[in-house]
Amino acid sequence: MAPLATMLSRGFNLADKLLPDAAFRVADAKALIRAARVTPGIDAQQGLERLLDSIYAESELSLFGRVSLKWDFIRLLRNAQLVEDAHAANPALGAAPVMTPLFILGLPRSGTSFLHNLLAEDPGSQVPRNWQMIYPAPRPADFNAEQDKRVARVDKQLDLFNGLAPGFREMHPIYADSPQECSEITSHVFQSLRFDSTHRVPTYFDWLERHGHYDAFCFHKKFLQFLQNGAPARWVLKCPDHTFTLDAILRVYPDARFVILHRDPIAVLGSVAHLTQVLRRPFLRNIDAGEIGAQVAARWTQGANLLLEFDQRADVPASRKLHMQYEEFTADPLAAISRIYAHFNEDLTETAIQAMRCVVEAKPRGGYGRHPPYKLETFKLSVPALQSAFRPYVLQYCQAAR
Repeated sequence: MAPLATMLSRGFNLADKLLPDAAFRVADAKALIRAARVTPGIDAQQGLERLLDSIYAESELSLFGRVSLKWDFIRLLRNAQLVEDAHAANPALGAAPVMTPLFILGLPRSGTSFLHNLLAEDPGSQVPRNWQMIYPAPRPADFNAEQDKRVARVDKQLDLFNGLAPGFREMHPIYADSPQECSEITSHVFQSLRFDSTHRVPTYFDWLERHGHYDAFCFHKKFLQFLQNGAPARWVLKCPDHTFTLDAILRVYPDARFVILHRDPIAVLGSVAHLTQVLRRPFLRNIDAGEIGAQVAARWTQGANLLLEFDQRADVPASRKLHMQYEEFTADPLAAISRIYAHFNEDLTETAIQAMRCVVEAKPRGGYGRHPPYKLETFKLSVPALQSAFRPYVLQYCQAAR
């Protein structure tokens, strides 16, 4: 018998062909807010309206895309209201500092998720978890993921998504209690670059670039304070999109620290484009590989240049930044982590080392499968053009790895 996820995928695909486009129509922003029974802030409502307008005009949603979008957006609205209500009821949450958070930066597919997973094994650090994006709640020190019903539910949801997007988990192996990216937190106020990965939303993307990310990261801090439950915590945070939100991050977290992983962009850009394609398949019809290639190349050329600029910022001294080659990290992850802790004068305990070692031994590559290089030509990308575009970044950060 076919797995349930495969059967559901076939069912959605068949229904998408048979049902009229009006079926399961996604409501407008006001209707979603009424359905969620919340009172979002002005910025969140504006982001929701801009996002929906862009999706309706520029994304051709599949049936699953329509059904899941309504569920997802109501969830985000309710979760955001939960966090805001908790702060209103307990001002101590907002008074507790988010102490010197560590942000992991880097282009996609440069080892940032593997590093995040390993650093999450340190009992002295906290990371946002996948299940906490669905069911926001603190994760106690004695938390047992195998016995928690929320974790079991989210793992089933992730299994379903992997069935709808074959190959996703091989490219990005995540589970309910895995660390999650910050773009999932900022999506709660509909000001997140996450939506640009799963949908075709160029006008929303342009609006968000003009609007900026400060409001989103103000909520981001509230979310972390809610998760840490009034007690100061040392957070480790990761998202490739941080490259584009550094001004907002430093405004909200002026004592933030950064680890920047570097890898030759030409070696991974095909993988980035393919992952975008995989992420969009369940939600959209008529995906254009060439358009994705152009979007990914332009976006991460910009990202590479922003990392070069970030290195020159006088307001972030060298003591708060550590650059590391992907090859150095993957060759000996524990030695690389020891260097990170030493650079930031943090104590790497034996308990943390042993926990990280167990993960490395069980999943030497972080659980990522080995794939043949994705052909850039599939996404209409030119190697000489990419080499020219990324030349300043490669000369600065990637020569030592060759």
